[in-house]
Amino acid sequence: MTGLPKKAFPLRLDPALHAAIERAAASDLRSVNAEVECLLREALARRGVKLEAPVPARRGRPPKSSEGEA
Repeated sequence: MTGLPKKAFPLRLDPALHAAIERAAASDLRSVNAEVECLLREALARRGVKLEAPVPARRGRPPKSSEGEA
């Protein structure tokens, strides 16, 4: 899993806006949630708001432990 928990909150969107975000997310192979987060980060960067880089999700198999190996 990722290191830090994410803040969850309800968000009400116009259905047409949600559909547009859904299409953009699909073209970028992202979830709608990840697309909204990306769009917010881009908008804040354009306004000059500096954020820390997001913690990337860990992908792939977990490393093998050295216990029990012969």
